Amino acid sequence: MKYSRIAVRLFEREGEDTFYDPAYHGRTLKIFGMDEWPGKALKYFADRYREIDYGIVIFDTEGEFPEEGFDTIIRIRDGQGTGLDPIVLAEKGLLDGYTAATIVQTVYGLDRTLTERLYADFLAGKVKSVPEAVKSDGKYAEVIRESYTLLDEAFYSGRPPEFGDNILVELGETYSITLAGIAFLVVSAGVRHRRRTMIGVNDAAVLAYTTAGGAAIPLITRPLRARVTILATQYAIDSIMNLAGPSLVLYHDPDTQSVIYETNGVPPGPMRKHVHKGEAAFIYRTPETINVEWGELPL
Repeated sequence: MKYSRIAVRLFEREGEDTFYDPAYHGRTLKIFGMDEWPGKALKYFADRYREIDYGIVIFDTEGEFPEEGFDTIIRIRDGQGTGLDPIVLAEKGLLDGYTAATIVQTVYGLDRTLTERLYADFLAGKVKSVPEAVKSDGKYAEVIRESYTLLDEAFYSGRPPEFGDNILVELGETYSITLAGIAFLVVSAGVRHRRRTMIGVNDAAVLAYTTAGGAAIPLITRPLRARVTILATQYAIDSIMNLAGPSLVLYHDPDTQSVIYETNGVPPGPMRKHVHKGEAAFIYRTPETINVEWGELPL
């Protein structure tokens, strides 16, 4: 079989190399494994895409992804500024104004009418940041204030980061899953149109747990030519397993492996091989078939 230039070698099987090819298998790859295995696999893919001059955007909840090679490093710490205020980013042209308003809508539960009013006030120059929106006399301010905290205030403060070609969003130092989800959504919105980019997330299930994080997943998994998304997780949950795209199963508990096989429609029997340490099962679909290939992943 002829693979595209963005294919990544997974392992050798029966004398032939097995590849993950986004152009053929699907542009979102889901990786399931326990302990350090998902993070190791994510780094393996990032290294391969760097070799072909792809931009790399990584969201890391474990705090273990190497920082070398990144133009922009955004650290999320409770009570400290990040500059990830969507309205300020829109002022600087890193987001469009309506996207900024819908981010505020998602995070604070505005309805459509209030979101439109916030957008109109942004266009009129009446609101230039989320803290300004909170202090305004608009009706949307009342709704935002219901869940807005001092942690939010600190989070939005600071100089907006430059969104370079290679971005690491370091989420391992925050205890607030809410702030992690907001950071995930804001940066995802900022990079959602990028091509020649690999976007990697670890742990995808943790970030998708929040409303903001769940809204970020469709932004980075929408198929785009020349873009690849890698979602790594320790958790076999429906919100990740049911996304379109192939799955790479690493070492995990036998019952978890069984759930992943089942969700992917792999029939019981010899196609469901137990994956041991250092091994992987690559599950992918075509319009006609379900396929599973096994081998040792070079992590």
